[in-house]
This record gives sequence, C-alpha cells and structure tokens, in this order.
Amino acid sequence: MSKLNQKQIDVNLSKFSGWSFEKASISKQFKFKDFIEALSFVNAVGMEAEKMDHHPDILMFAWNKVKITISTHSAGGVTKKDFSLAQKIEERIK
Repeated sequence: MSKLNQKQIDVNLSKFSGWSFEKASISKQFKFKDFIEALSFVNAVGMEAEKMDHHPDILMFAWNKVKITISTHSAGGVTKKDFSLAQKIEERIK
C-alpha cells in the first residue's frame, strides 16, 4: 500500500471530526464518561484492528481518555488503510 501525499491526507482528514496529522500518522483523542466506557472502547478498537490486521497505537490515560494514533509502518506514513480504520473507529462511537 502506498503512502498518501499531504493533499490526499488533508482531503481525507476533512471527512473526519477531531482527527489530525502529526509525525507521519493520524490521531485523535477521545473522552468518555468513565473508566469502563473508555476501556470498552479500547477493546472494541482492538477487535476492529485485529480484523483488519492493522494495529494502531492506543494510549489510555487520565481514567477516561484514549488517544488513537494510526500509521502504516511498512509504507512509512499514512495510507488509505489508516483512514479505513479511522472510519471503523468513528462508527464505534456513534
């Protein structure tokens, strides 16, 4: 899978609320009502990621916050696969 250029990344980011591009990856921070809700979200993201065989960095902190960072390491940056996973994550929180 080939790495997207900055214009392609910007176009894709415009379709998502709260996601940003930094350090050759896309990321978003999520806030939940409590620890259990945050942990459930982490588990749901983990299941989607495993199905796609595309694993993001997941940071759970401050008892109710989760930061997801996605990139395609083999491509050295952001690919369409990263935005596909971001879409699946967004569907989980709606």
